[in-house]
Amino acid sequence: MIRRHLVVSGWVQGVGFRWSVSREARRLGVRGWVRNRSDGTVEAVAEGPEDAVAALVAWCRSGPGGAQVTGVDVTDEAPEGLSGFEIEP
Repeated sequence: MIRRHLVVSGWVQGVGFRWSVSREARRLGVRGWVRNRSDGTVEAVAEGPEDAVAALVAWCRSGPGGAQVTGVDVTDEAPEGLSGFEIEP
């Protein structure tokens, strides 16, 4: 079990990015949350098996159609044992 904190920059708000991250995370069996930040970035936390979390991070580097990702900052964190995947306001 690993945990990654992501901050995704670019044209990532108003394009369904949070919803798409949530759908992809659930498909991969990753737990955590995603939210928009006031600076125009999207922030997410992903916990789960290393390969599933890595797949979600890789997906975030391109995002859904309509998004233009210019960067993904990834930080390792200690897992907290989250359940489910939430879209936060």
